Amino acid sequence: MTKRLKVSSPYDGHLIATIDLDDADQVENALETAYQLAKDPDKILPAHQRIEILEKTADLVLAKAEEFARQSAEEGGKPLIDSRIELARAVQGIREAAQSISQLTGHEIPMNLTASSMNRMALTIREPIGVVAAISAFNHPFNLIVHQVIPAVAVGCPVIVKPARATPLSCLNLVKCLYEAGLPEEWCRAIVCESSLAETLVTDPRVAFFSFIGSGAVGWNLHSKLAPGTRCVLEHGGAAPVIVDHDADLKDALPQLAKGGFYHAGQVCVSVQKVFVHEKLVDKLSRGLVKLAEKLVVGDPTDEKTEVGPLIQEKEVDRVDQWVKEAKKKGGKILTGGKKISTTCYAPTVILNPSDTAKVSTHEIFGPVIVIYPFKDRLKAIERANLTPFSFQAAVFTQNIDTALDTAKRINAAAVMINDHTAFRVDWMPFGGRKASGLGVGGILPTMLEMTEEKLLVIRSKLI
Repeated sequence: MTKRLKVSSPYDGHLIATIDLDDADQVENALETAYQLAKDPDKILPAHQRIEILEKTADLVLAKAEEFARQSAEEGGKPLIDSRIELARAVQGIREAAQSISQLTGHEIPMNLTASSMNRMALTIREPIGVVAAISAFNHPFNLIVHQVIPAVAVGCPVIVKPARATPLSCLNLVKCLYEAGLPEEWCRAIVCESSLAETLVTDPRVAFFSFIGSGAVGWNLHSKLAPGTRCVLEHGGAAPVIVDHDADLKDALPQLAKGGFYHAGQVCVSVQKVFVHEKLVDKLSRGLVKLAEKLVVGDPTDEKTEVGPLIQEKEVDRVDQWVKEAKKKGGKILTGGKKISTTCYAPTVILNPSDTAKVSTHEIFGPVIVIYPFKDRLKAIERANLTPFSFQAAVFTQNIDTALDTAKRINAAAVMINDHTAFRVDWMPFGGRKASGLGVGGILPTMLEMTEEKLLVIRSKLI
C-alpha cells in the first residue's frame, strides 16, 4: 500500500494537498535511470537545447509566478509579499543559468617551454560530473530548488531532488515547468520520500555530486557517509553577526537590521541575529529596533498585509520561546516580544545583552529574534562575534571606510556586507558558509562549475 504525505499549512494547519510518497523501488529506478544517462556522453543534451529549455522554463515560471508564490506562502509560511520576490528571483536564476552555459569554458596550458614539452598543445574542457542528488530545505521552497536543480540541468547532469517534506509542492511545480519546457523526464526527478530512503540515495556510489541545504547536524552526518569520490556542497546556518560602530547612520541601518532579522520570521541561514553596537548608540538603536519590531504585522502568510509569518512547526515556536526565556535568566533584557502570539507564531523579539553562554549567543536561533550586545572596543566585539563555530555572512555599519575594511578582514565570515544587512543576496553571487556553516560554494554559476569537472587534453604533433 502506497504511503501518503499530508501537506498542511504551518499557520493554521489546514490541509493543502495529499501526495504519494516514493518507495525504495521508485528511488532505485530514478537513480539507475540517471546513472545510465550519465554514463553515456552521447545522451547529454546539446548546449543549445539546454539553453532553449531553460529559457522556456523561465517563461513558464514567470507566467505562473503569482500562483506559485501563493502556494509557496501557503505551504512554507513565508509572507506573500516576500514569496513574490522569491519567485521573481527564481525566474532570474533560471535565466542566469541559461546565460552562464557559455561560461563553462576551459583554458590553454602552455607547452613548448622545455625540451620535453615540445611539439605539444594542451587545453582543458569542462564535462558534467555525473548524477546529482539534492536534498533541499523548507524556507525558500521554490528558489532553493532552482539553485540545486537548474545548474545541474544547465551543465548536462541528470538530477534527483528531494524537497523538504513540509514544502514539496513548490518543487513539483518547478519540475513540471521543466518537463513542459521540453526537458525529458528522466533528466530530472523529484522524489518525496522518507529520510532513510533519502540517505540511501545520496550515499549510493552512483551519485557523483551531492547538494544539501538544511541543518548542520543532518548535512555533516550525510557528508560522513558519502561514497568515496562523491563531491558535495553543504549549506547550513549561522548566527550572522553585525558590528554597528559609533559613526553608523542609524536612520539607514535600523530598517536594514529589522528586515534582515525578522524576514521570514528569522528562518533564514543568514538572518541578522547578533548585533554588536557601540555603547554610544546602543540606547538609540535599541529603541529604534523595538519601534520597528512592534509595528510588524504577524499572522497569515497569504494575507497581503502580513510581514512576519509562522514558524514552520509548532515545536519550533516552543524551542524559540525556551531559548528566549533562558536568555532572560542569563542576564538578557527582553526589550520587546519574548512571547508566543499563537501556537504557530512568535512575536518579533529584541533582547539586550544576554550572556555569551546563552543559546541565543552560541547557536542559530532560526526564529524572529535579534540580540543586541553593547561594546566599547570594536576589536573585542569582533572577538566575541567570532566565538561561534559558524562562519557565513556578516555585516558592519560605519561611515569610515578604514573601519569597514578592517572589520571585514577580522570577522569570521564567508561574506561581509558593508552598510547592509547580513541576509542580502542576489542569485549570481557566490554564496556559502565556512567552518560549521557549510562546504563549497553556491550561486548559479558557482554551482554550475562545482557540477562540472575539468579534463586535460594534451595533443602531440610534429606540426605544433
